[in-house]
Amino acid sequence: MNSATLNGLGWEDNAPAVGRVLEPGLDTSHKVILYLEDISVSFDGFKALNNLSLAIDAGELRCIIGPNGAGKTTMMDVITGKTRPDTGTCFFGQTIDLTRLTEPEIAHTGIGRKFQKPTVFENHTVFENLELAMKTDKGALKSLFAWLDREGRDRISDTLRLIRLDGEADRQAGLLSHGQKQWLEIGMLLMQEPKLLLLDEPVAGMTDDETERTGELFKSLAGKHSLVVVEHDMAFIEQLGGKVTVLHEGSVLAEGDLATVQADPRVVEVYLGR
Repeated sequence: MNSATLNGLGWEDNAPAVGRVLEPGLDTSHKVILYLEDISVSFDGFKALNNLSLAIDAGELRCIIGPNGAGKTTMMDVITGKTRPDTGTCFFGQTIDLTRLTEPEIAHTGIGRKFQKPTVFENHTVFENLELAMKTDKGALKSLFAWLDREGRDRISDTLRLIRLDGEADRQAGLLSHGQKQWLEIGMLLMQEPKLLLLDEPVAGMTDDETERTGELFKSLAGKHSLVVVEHDMAFIEQLGGKVTVLHEGSVLAEGDLATVQADPRVVEVYLGR
């Protein structure tokens, strides 16, 4: 299980380096929760990101599209600390410099990432998966004597209803459908109380009904959370609405609503002209 996937599962509250701001008081007074400026990343001479600048507002639901190799995954790797940029800055709120933090520290600030393939504890029940993911003190002594209070049970129940798995609480996670596993992993992220969710192709492999339900879920989360959705399914992006950013060769090619970017000749060339 990737620690970033669960936004801190397994985190032990070790003292961070001096000067690192990790906990509450995320400053979004300028209404921007995530700000990337002039981010560049190179791998063996290939420039995966090329002076990328991007701003996500607090509570926004933003979709990111682009052809293969456009830099979408590398961008999320930079945000979560998996990849260090060669140049540029990446701020969470006004004060948290993500380039100075480790992956677990970034997860602890309130950034949750979901990868394309769902990763859940298949031998545990749906309820137990959410319980394991709950944002608590994960120290060894605390875990040894942990017990779930009423407030915790209520939080899990609320999350089960939100992700539409309230009828599956006692079911083994490995027996869920692909779409249900995706919802469970999103629920596990939500148990960590993230401020920003990074979602990589969340509806890949889903049925049409599951895709529609996922869109409804994401729209219900926007406002309380900020969401960045990387996706290729244009019908799903249209369902979500809102602003779309098109990446190409590591930079922003176009931004606007879906109809606007689809009508942009540069976007048409990138998707259809090659």
